[in-house]
Amino acid sequence: MEWLRKAEEKLDEYGMPAWLAAMVLGFIVFVPIGLVILGYMLWSGRMGCWGKGRSHRSWSRKRGAGTGNTAFDEYREETMRRLEEERDAFKSFLDRLRQAKDKAEFDQFMRERTAQPQAAPATNDPNTGGFGGPAPQPAG
Repeated sequence: MEWLRKAEEKLDEYGMPAWLAAMVLGFIVFVPIGLVILGYMLWSGRMGCWGKGRSHRSWSRKRGAGTGNTAFDEYREETMRRLEEERDAFKSFLDRLRQAKDKAEFDQFMRERTAQPQAAPATNDPNTGGFGGPAPQPAG
């Protein structure tokens, strides 16, 4: 099983594209292999979209994947924490930006809607055809 751990580490070095390529190749070679790789990616949290918002990097840090150099590991942890905070702040900024854009578009729609002249209500007058237009002419 040592070769599996080495393969996992090698795929982790290359990131998500390598995992996806391995999964596709697994499906091409033998469908159950592709399914096993897909299942492992979902189970381990390597599929960022399925892992409750966690990325594989945060998953590997929780596993305790350290370098052995405590000063570097502390620096890396602090940098990753800061980057995650910046990412969260940026996501929050984008949400506020989308909300402001949506509100501006809605306000513009409401301004244009109220600026349009209101059409006269339709009447049921038999002389006008019942809809405010000319009465239909009898045939022939």
